[in-house]
Amino acid sequence: MSQSFDIAVIGATGTVGETLVQILEECDFPVGTLHLLASSESAGHSVPFRGKNVRVREVDQFDFSLVKLAFFAAGPAVTRSFAPRASAAGCMLIDLSGGLPAGQAPAVVPEANAQVLATLVAPVQVSSPSASAVALAVALAPLRGLLDLQHVNVTACLAMSTQGHEAVSELARQTTELLNVRPLEPRFFDRQVAFNVLAQVGTPDEQGHALLERRLVQELRELLGLPSLKISVTCLQVPVFFGDSFSVSVRSATPVDLPAVNAALDGAAGVELVEAGDYPTPVGDAVGQDVVYVGRVRGGIDDPEQLNLWLTTDNVRKGAALNAVQLGQLLIKDLL
Repeated sequence: MSQSFDIAVIGATGTVGETLVQILEECDFPVGTLHLLASSESAGHSVPFRGKNVRVREVDQFDFSLVKLAFFAAGPAVTRSFAPRASAAGCMLIDLSGGLPAGQAPAVVPEANAQVLATLVAPVQVSSPSASAVALAVALAPLRGLLDLQHVNVTACLAMSTQGHEAVSELARQTTELLNVRPLEPRFFDRQVAFNVLAQVGTPDEQGHALLERRLVQELRELLGLPSLKISVTCLQVPVFFGDSFSVSVRSATPVDLPAVNAALDGAAGVELVEAGDYPTPVGDAVGQDVVYVGRVRGGIDDPEQLNLWLTTDNVRKGAALNAVQLGQLLIKDLL
């Protein structure tokens, strides 16, 4: 593509923002001028891009009319604050924070519901959903034509990077303290996370469900086009730096054809099917890769309508940054 486009990345110094900039370079995205933006605390830092160090500036003063496309990779409050300015300037927006309602910025995963992009009108606003929703949608979308999905039960084992640089540093610090037989002082979390598993991610509501769990249910229904699908989710915080993993149990209204399921997964975009007898792990397989690994494909022990799967993927790269970049590629191809 010979034409180039001026682009902004908000949250450029965060875990996802840095990876997003890296992928823009790797895929030779048609960037003209790249504007890297963040809060006043991060302004002045530099991020490498195409052999140069690009200085990060404050988002508060940015003129969105300078760019055609903006990636919002900061928090929901930042998106809600600056999305109206971007839209008023005619700038397309891809939000990675979950800060915009579905009616305003529909969630899209190219492997699951790319057709939604054709229904959008300028100035386009679209959401790149949570990394967990991306992984599950990529794996389950190829099965919609085979299974009459009735219920999906998910146990999500989330890496520290789900919560950013500070959580990654906390795991490293706690691990060092314990290995050196020093007293452990939890900081980012309220208890020990190194060599441990925390049974919730975030603060639960009155019904006991955390915000991320509710967000995952809503996004997965939207991505699969199944608004009435029953979904149960439990998110766990596990002592892994990068790479989310999921134990998924699916109930169909009819018996599951395992050979057909394996064939559909093996031919699906964004999926790497691991042969029977083996299984993928985040560290050994998923981290740094651009696919969702699927293994341990099996039926229920005594339930022909049940399908069980094990998934793992790089939550920062595939689940967040790459999905957003793929959306950007589709937008500039079809709408600019």
